[in-house]
Amino acid sequence: MIKLYTLLLSLLVLITTANAEGPLEKSGSIRGHVQTSDGKPADFVNVGLKNTNKGTTTDQNGNYIIKGVKPGTYTIKVSFIGLQTEEKQITVSEGKPSVLNFTLKESASKLDEVSITGANRLNKPVNVGKAGLRPLDMPQSIQTIDSNVIADQQFNRLSDVMRNVNGVSLGDNRGSVNESFFARGYSLGTNNVFKNGARTSTGGMPEASTLEAVEVLKGSAALLYGGVTGGAVVNLVTKKPKFNWGGEVSMRAGSYGLYKPTVDVYGPLSKSVAFRIITTKENANSFRDVVKTDRFYVNPSLLFKISNKTELIVQGDYLKSNFTPDFGIGTVGGKISPVPRSAFLNVPWAYNNTNTGSAQANLTHRFNNNWKLNAVAAFQSYSRNYFGAERPAANAAGMAARALTRSQSMEYTYNQQINLTGSAMTGSIKHTLLFGADADQSRTTTYSFKYADGTTAKSADSINILNPATYGSKLPMPETHTYQHVLAPIYRMGAFAQDLISLTEQFKVLAGVRYTYQETPKTRTFNEETGAITDAAASTKVDKAFSPKLALIYQPISTTSLYASYANNFTPNTGVDIYNVPLGPSIIDQWEAGIKNDFLNGRLSVNVTGYHIVNNRYAQTALLTADGKPNSDTNVKEFSGKTASDGVEVDITGKLSANWYFLAGYAYNYFRYTKTAPVTGITEGERVVGSTPNTANGTIFYTFDKGDLQGLKLGFSGYYTGKRNAGFNTLKNGLQRGQPTYLTDYATFDFSAGYTFKKHLSLLAKLSNITNEINYLVHENYSVNPIAPRMVQATLSYKF
Repeated sequence: MIKLYTLLLSLLVLITTANAEGPLEKSGSIRGHVQTSDGKPADFVNVGLKNTNKGTTTDQNGNYIIKGVKPGTYTIKVSFIGLQTEEKQITVSEGKPSVLNFTLKESASKLDEVSITGANRLNKPVNVGKAGLRPLDMPQSIQTIDSNVIADQQFNRLSDVMRNVNGVSLGDNRGSVNESFFARGYSLGTNNVFKNGARTSTGGMPEASTLEAVEVLKGSAALLYGGVTGGAVVNLVTKKPKFNWGGEVSMRAGSYGLYKPTVDVYGPLSKSVAFRIITTKENANSFRDVVKTDRFYVNPSLLFKISNKTELIVQGDYLKSNFTPDFGIGTVGGKISPVPRSAFLNVPWAYNNTNTGSAQANLTHRFNNNWKLNAVAAFQSYSRNYFGAERPAANAAGMAARALTRSQSMEYTYNQQINLTGSAMTGSIKHTLLFGADADQSRTTTYSFKYADGTTAKSADSINILNPATYGSKLPMPETHTYQHVLAPIYRMGAFAQDLISLTEQFKVLAGVRYTYQETPKTRTFNEETGAITDAAASTKVDKAFSPKLALIYQPISTTSLYASYANNFTPNTGVDIYNVPLGPSIIDQWEAGIKNDFLNGRLSVNVTGYHIVNNRYAQTALLTADGKPNSDTNVKEFSGKTASDGVEVDITGKLSANWYFLAGYAYNYFRYTKTAPVTGITEGERVVGSTPNTANGTIFYTFDKGDLQGLKLGFSGYYTGKRNAGFNTLKNGLQRGQPTYLTDYATFDFSAGYTFKKHLSLLAKLSNITNEINYLVHENYSVNPIAPRMVQATLSYKF
């Protein structure tokens, strides 16, 4: 494990040495602004002095500054891979700043197009960082999966994308009704997933095939986003309108009856208004018996160029996602069932129907070359309608009861935020500033049901998991009606400030702080039979905290960055303690250190990160009630002690040319209990269930662009998941809710091949899980879902 205090001391020595080389008072500096032909800032283009080693890149506002330039006449070169190089001469005087501006021949849309398809994409900022900082200036691990990777690997779900993000592992949940992820040991709940910067639900399994990018900011992001867990935040970036006509139509087909047509069309409606509309329909069976999927997605958007300085993007999307809830093959006597991976244990009429709709307005205004204001207002609705049998946990003889669950919920979420970014100088010190405020409100309504006979509980016929002849059900789908609903609102708000202080070209400090306020009012129950309204006994819960962040950054050369940081965040906890008092938040401290390197003019990135995360108030389901009896209510919780998460992550990303790229990564995580209750606590030193110690991934794609093989594309991907624990952690007193489940490690491999004819018509096929590996995703002691077997899918597309 990296010793952060040693690295901090080393950084201070390096800084002292660098500053001892001599003052720069007699040197001059060069600054200026680079814009495109239509007057837009040209961000993150290369600016360098010919025949010297001095250079930089423009910031998000198109500004650049080169310090420590000796007096004399120089030639400045402005370049961006795929664009024409611009050169100008300038004379630098002693102790004085010189100014030189550039206007590129390309338009902003052309620059954006090149940045997406060209090799220099690696050094682009990410929206999830809010301040528009280049990755080398962000003291945090970042990974972006862009549209090229999403298309080449033929992703359908967010889980497909996240396999390429090292340190993020896929988990399972109750019935596989949504996707569950873990990063640095911490579960990434709904609070940690955003769409275009606004909090979003993952309940319907977000559509990934139409995304522009998926950005992952690892570690603590509380400064920017408030009450999120310490593992990572994920931002889904949708595709935006363009002022040139174009689009794509495609058909994807594959194993088990998959078919998925997609239409993407964009273009101008006028000189100041552009549109884009993307829609897709998906139907599929499954390698799992009975399981089916029926999805429809549409994403319309409009771009308004209000003026040269102001633009507005209005967009929305709607996802209907109906699929069969599936608890996998279950367990027998606490162990994974010895049945085929196709075995379906739910009742055959089970269903899980979801509808997700969102709308967002994103306004950006540039006051000048330095300052920009961004305001966002977003709305999302999410509904879920579910009916099925649950928890196929059988005894040693294979017998399992199948209790029915009928549920329905509706969630409305509103989000507002405003961010002001800019730069300023105090003497020779540059400040890159970010000020922001945000708020969101959610209202969740949960419905309860009665059966026709007036009862609230019913079971289907029991099954013997070891006897497939018992899997069916003699019970037809019962009639139900709602008899009450519960309203649960949540209100969040926060404000933050961040400053990247460039003391010298080599040494920078990032400092920031956020104040977050979260209020969880009493839930209110409406009895639809009697008209009675009842408030919960627990009082309104208020969580509030300051979340600071401090980082030291040392860049000995312009393409290498070393950093060490401290960040603090709080994670709100649901439920009450054994005395019915709302549970307070967990406070989490994180220390992180790393080194980032860009090679080959930004076409190769190699990053190494180490971290140490401590949670001094870990919440778990209470083992005993207030009167000392065993507790079975998962809403009753307790702070069990402390956990620590240590780890190392290695990222390698390369875009060596427009037709050749690769991704590779390895992550190690040790997430364990360090202090628990003396008698009833979890065994100290044991890894937390759901955490994965070792993960690795690698992908390479190459497209032949010359000779007889021109247009041929080949790709290979491999994914490794190490040994891990599922089920339940062991307890010191032995009185635990279930047994731990020990899962073996596994690796899967995919091969892709395709051909593009005259840049318009293409066919791309993929064979996934080539070796037909079998392994499982496990939730507690009953939801055991096998990974997908060997499958094939192909996409035929036409671009216009």
